[in-house]
Parts: sequence; structure tokens; C-alpha cells
Amino acid sequence: MSANANIVTIRGLSKIYRQGEINVTALDNISLDIAAGEFLALMGPSGSGKSTLLHIIAGIDRPTSGECRVQDIDVAKLNESQLADWRNQNVGFVFQTFNLIPVLTAFENVELPLLLTRLSRAERRQQVETALEIVGLADRAKHLPKQLSGGQEQRVAIARALVTDPALVVADEPTGNLDSHSAQEVLGVLRALSQTAGKTVIMVTHDPKAAAFGSRQIHLEKGELSK
Repeated sequence: MSANANIVTIRGLSKIYRQGEINVTALDNISLDIAAGEFLALMGPSGSGKSTLLHIIAGIDRPTSGECRVQDIDVAKLNESQLADWRNQNVGFVFQTFNLIPVLTAFENVELPLLLTRLSRAERRQQVETALEIVGLADRAKHLPKQLSGGQEQRVAIARALVTDPALVVADEPTGNLDSHSAQEVLGVLRALSQTAGKTVIMVTHDPKAAAFGSRQIHLEKGELSK
């Protein structure tokens, strides 16, 4: 895939949730292209649809209508088993809460997604060490989460998202629980993934300072892309 090829192509995408007797439109006829290697910041107020859009791109949610193609695959047309396999191979997830397992070391937390693969123990070790090195925590591999700062925990979570070598990294408010210094470190790692490792990073944030780390910002307002 060339550097400027689109990894995500969205056309006429809508998502409507049913709440009792009421239909709530989360996304309204969205069309969007995201280039491979881009660091895209999705901005907007609470309830604007930005997390819904992120979840559809990542195959966590399905649209009501329209098309979302990722690496030329119409994700919504995959069945649940195919979708689970596709996510495991193509998408790395970073959330506001770090979701690390307290009794496992940083190394063991990062290794978890690889336990679903056919890699040998030695191959798993190599990929975990590489991922921890990318986020600057090779020297913290044996530490438990409680022995790490919040920023370090989030960087371990990023390493876990990276360890399967996905084309796409999606981050939902990744700095929401962090102090300013830790947030800068985490955002720097995400930017480096795009600029140096060629990953496509899509980040939901309401923070303009966080969004400024992206190569492009788009705004959602009431389920629509604002100009």
C-alpha cells in the first residue's frame, strides 16, 4: 500500500440507536477518507458521534446504513467470527482506562494478544520486547501496573495494541486519565507511530491540545462532519 493510499473509505454512513420509542441518530450520512499513515484526531462535544464513528471503523459497532471499508474490506459485511479475526489481525485498541491486568507484569500484559496466535514463545518474546522498546519501556518489562505511573501504564497499553503489528491503531480519549506531562508523552508515542512506524492512528479527543498532535483534525457535531 502506498503512503498516500486510503486505508479507510467511508460513504454515506449512518448509525441510528433505538431508545424506547425514540430513534437517536448518532451518525448522519458521513463520508470520509483516511490515508494510510495518517494521525487523525476526531473532535467534538459529548454525544457528537465521534466514539460511534471510531467503533464502526474498528469493527466494534455496525452502521445502520452506508459503507465503511478498511483496507478495502467492507467490515460491516463480516460475520461475528470473521469480524473477531479481522480485529485481532488489523486493529490495535487504546482506551481511556488502561485495562491492564494487575497481577501480570508489563511484559505479560503486552503478550496477551499474542496468546491467540500461533507464534512460538521465542517469537512472542521478540514482538513484546520490540513493542515495549517502541513505547520507551523496555526497562519496565518486569514491573507490575501498580509499580508504574499512569503515563507508563498507558504506554504499556499502547505496546499491547501494537504487539500484533496492526495497520490501524484506534485510541478513545487516551489521555483522559493522565496529567499534562504524561499526556504529552503518550501523544508523542502515538505521533511517532504514525510518522516513524507508518501506522494509521485514529484518536477521539475533546482536548484541542491533544488534537494538535495529529496530522489532521476533523470535527463532528450532532452526528455530522462540521466544515
